[in-house]
Amino acid sequence: IVCTKAISNSDGTPGTSDSPHVVCFGELLIDFVPTVSGVSLADAPAFKKAPGGAPANVAVGIARLGGSAAFIGKVGDDEFGYMLSDMLKENNVNNQGLLFDTHARTALAFVTLRSDGEREFMFYRNPSADMLLEEKELDLDLIRKAKIFHHGSISLITEPCKTAHIAASKAAKDAGVLISYDPNLRLPLWTSADDARDGILSIWDTADLIKVSAEEISFLTNGEDPYDDSVVKKLIHPNTKLLLVTEGPDGCRYYSKEFSGKVGGLKVTAVDTTGAGDAFVAGILSQLAADFSLLQDEARLREALKFANICGALTVTERGAIPALPTRQQVADALTNVVA
Repeated sequence: IVCTKAISNSDGTPGTSDSPHVVCFGELLIDFVPTVSGVSLADAPAFKKAPGGAPANVAVGIARLGGSAAFIGKVGDDEFGYMLSDMLKENNVNNQGLLFDTHARTALAFVTLRSDGEREFMFYRNPSADMLLEEKELDLDLIRKAKIFHHGSISLITEPCKTAHIAASKAAKDAGVLISYDPNLRLPLWTSADDARDGILSIWDTADLIKVSAEEISFLTNGEDPYDDSVVKKLIHPNTKLLLVTEGPDGCRYYSKEFSGKVGGLKVTAVDTTGAGDAFVAGILSQLAADFSLLQDEARLREALKFANICGALTVTERGAIPALPTRQQVADALTNVVA
C-alpha cells in the first residue's frame, strides 16, 4: 500500500502531496451512444452523450480505483470542453495539463451498439481540438514526475498533435518513466490501413508495457493468427517488459521475457463494450503504479491481471465508458464471487 500524505487543495478538495503517478496523454471527446442497442446510426431514435477518449477513460479508471492520475490533452473552448474538464475534476483526475482551443471544437464520435454490444464509430474531427495540441503547450514537468506515462496511437495521426505526442513520450522515456501503450486501433481515422499499421508500429519499440486486442494483433501482422504464440512473440521487442493481449470475456494472455500465460476472465452479459479495454488498462496500471516489481513476479502479476480482467468485465455491464468504470470496492466484491 502506497501512503501519500493527505492534504487539501486551495479549493478544499483532498489532494496528495506528490505528483500524479500515472499521466495519460491523448484524446478526450464526447461519445454519442444510441439509447437502444442493435440499430444502425441512421435508425437510432436518440443518442445519449457520454465522455470518452481512451486515454481519458484510463485516467478516470485509475482514479476511480483509488489511484492517482492526470490527463494531458486538448478540448474545445466550448460547452462540451468545459463539461469534460469538470468531469475529470469530479473524478479526481488532475487536469492541469488539459488545454482549451479557441479555434476548434471538442471532438465528437457517434457510436452504434450492435445487438452483441460491439461498436461501430463515426467521428467528427475536422480538425477537432485534440488534434491541435502543440509541443510548446505540454506540461513536461507533470510527465517527468510520473511513474507511468500511458498513451495510444490516435494522437499520432495528424500534426501538430503528432509532434507533441512524440515529444511527451520522449520526455517520459528520458526521465525513466515507464511507458504504457494501447494502440487502440480506429481504422476510420487513418488515411489508409497501411498508414495505421506504420503509425502504430512507429512508437512500438519505445513502450515498456503494451496492451493489444486479438484483432489488433491480426491487423498488425497482416492477418496472422493472433492466438498463435509465435505470432504474438514477433511483436515483442528488446524494450518490452510486458505484452498483454486482451480477449474480452476470455480474459487475457501475458508475455514477458521470463514467462507467459493466460488469465481467465469473468463472464458477464455485455450491454456496451465501450471502455472495457480502458478499464482493463486502468486495472493493471493502478496495480503497477503501486509496485513495479509485479513485472518480475508471475504469481503476483497473475493476481493483478485477474483484478484487471474484472475491471474490464464490470465495465461492459453498463452503457458508456466512464459511467461504467468500477470502483475498487466493486472489483473486490466481484473477486470474492469468482472461484479462482
